[in-house]
Amino acid sequence: MTLHTSTIVVPRPKSRAWAKFGENIAYALGLPILLLVIWGVWASASPAPFFPSPLVIFEAFVDTWIGPAFVTDVLPSLGRLAIGIVLSVLVGVVAGTLIGLIRWLRELLEPMLEFFRAIPPPVLIPVVAVLLGPTDSMKITVIVAGSVWPVLLNTIDGVRATDSIMTETARSFALTPAERIRYLVLPAASPRIMAGTRQSLSIALILMVISEMFYSSSGLGYRIVYFQRNYLIAEMWGGILLLGLIGVLLAVIFGFVERRVLRWYHGIKEVERA
Repeated sequence: MTLHTSTIVVPRPKSRAWAKFGENIAYALGLPILLLVIWGVWASASPAPFFPSPLVIFEAFVDTWIGPAFVTDVLPSLGRLAIGIVLSVLVGVVAGTLIGLIRWLRELLEPMLEFFRAIPPPVLIPVVAVLLGPTDSMKITVIVAGSVWPVLLNTIDGVRATDSIMTETARSFALTPAERIRYLVLPAASPRIMAGTRQSLSIALILMVISEMFYSSSGLGYRIVYFQRNYLIAEMWGGILLLGLIGVLLAVIFGFVERRVLRWYHGIKEVERA
């Protein structure tokens, strides 16, 4: 006689789910709030001209960035950042897929890729500025030139790591090259592509600021340098705070997209842990 057992999945109570959510929020905000309190007490006890209190910085942040400066400086910077990130991902995925699939092309380009990857991206700013001038195209080109590498190299590694048995199975079913890339290669490489994209986000944000510091008359980078040169310290810290908030926003958006794109991958990991 064979006994059949079934697993009963008990849904998590809503109270426990809300308690877990509150615990996550407490962990996320606890340390920043503690540091702000320490900073505020220290700034009140021993005032320093270059380290104003958090309240002074917050007031300068509201006065500076909530208003016309948001339209004239913040939105153009965010637009260039978004275009640079999208182009970096597209170029990295397309070029990385081709290089990963074509062996002779990979062997031909590998020395050049290693050479250009070793060059610090900010060094390219004067060269690109001479070629394109102090335009938005120059700033976007600098962002793409520096942030494309994590996506490109991770895509190459992900494509090369595609399971050989699955590749032979796809060939036995007479899938076209386009179908193999769409249904096999890109899904198999997507975890590494997303890992490269995560690295590219921070690099793109850094290069956006640096490109605006030297060859621009507007933008976040320009404003931060302007405040620093004119000893507007609270306004300068307000710009730095805004950059940090943009970085957090990028991380939240990326986490949302990653959960949707890699839903199958995270599901496999959950099964393996179970």
